[in-house]
Parts: sequence; structure tokens; C-alpha cells
Amino acid sequence: MGMASFVDDTYQVRGEFETLKRVFDKVREKYISTLPNFTELSMGMSGDYKIAVECGSTMVRIGTTIFGARDYNK
Repeated sequence: MGMASFVDDTYQVRGEFETLKRVFDKVREKYISTLPNFTELSMGMSGDYKIAVECGSTMVRIGTTIFGARDYNK
């Protein structure tokens, strides 16, 4: 699971996801190319999942979008 920095700068977020995708591809090619199940790239959360998917994410965490923000005052 890769997460980008918690910033409003979408260029920075995109750059971090692109870097994660390059690392994923390099690791898969160099070390795990014989394992057909190494296909998931989990990156992105509710606030940036669209950018993550554009950058190659195959799995995202969108709990806040589904369940709402956490209430830490309980």
C-alpha cells in the first residue's frame, strides 16, 4: 500500500504515485516476473484515489468516502 504525502499539491501527489508505479514495475520485472499473481498495486485513498488510478493503481482505500470522517471524540 503506497500513500502519497498529505498535501494539497496535486503535482507532488501525482509525482509520488508515478514513482511508486515505476518501482512496482521494476521490482516485478526484475524479481517477480515469473509470479503471475503479482499484479496489484495498492495506492491512493479517498482524497487522491482518482490520481492514483490514473497513475496505475489497481486497488484503493476509500473508507472515508464510504463511511465518513472518523470521530475521534467518541
